[in-house]
Amino acid sequence: MALGKSRLIFLLMLAFCGVCFGAVYRVGDSNGWTSRGLVDYNEWASTKDFYVNDTLIFTYNNQFHNVMQVTNQDFESCNPNSPVAVYASGSDTITLEGPGNFYFMCGAPGHCQAGQRVEITAILPTPDDSFASPTPTPYGSSPSTSHPEVLSPSSALSTSPALHFSKLGLGVTMFVLSTLLGFVF
Repeated sequence: MALGKSRLIFLLMLAFCGVCFGAVYRVGDSNGWTSRGLVDYNEWASTKDFYVNDTLIFTYNNQFHNVMQVTNQDFESCNPNSPVAVYASGSDTITLEGPGNFYFMCGAPGHCQAGQRVEITAILPTPDDSFASPTPTPYGSSPSTSHPEVLSPSSALSTSPALHFSKLGLGVTMFVLSTLLGFVF
């Protein structure tokens, strides 16, 4: 009987932990974050489903670019004067920590107007999403071949942390486990 309860606890733990991890996206795919007009960033974002705890990686030459998180109003007007946050490392990792719209632009003069800006909408995952691939894959193909912008944990580890654990998810998992273990013993 205890073995059956242990299996149940393990399966519940896996289910709760499944929603704690997010996908990792390289903004602009192989082109990265650039003002050369190679990427329509809003078109790029429209082909993806972003969830809370997904991670964006902005890669760019930090001598010419940066990443600014801005308000909707500053995004629409390409105003870099009052950013919410500024990133300038050349390889910035940003986790979408809550549901809603996130607005990013380059603060270099003229770059936002040239299209170097992106709006990301993050939603809460549903229980079904925790066991699915981050984006649908047609006809059973693997995510790496049909969606190269979704990085596998091994490919993302070379440039930045690939997985981020949700503190809330960890707390919920620990609470459920401690409650269930209390019933087992």
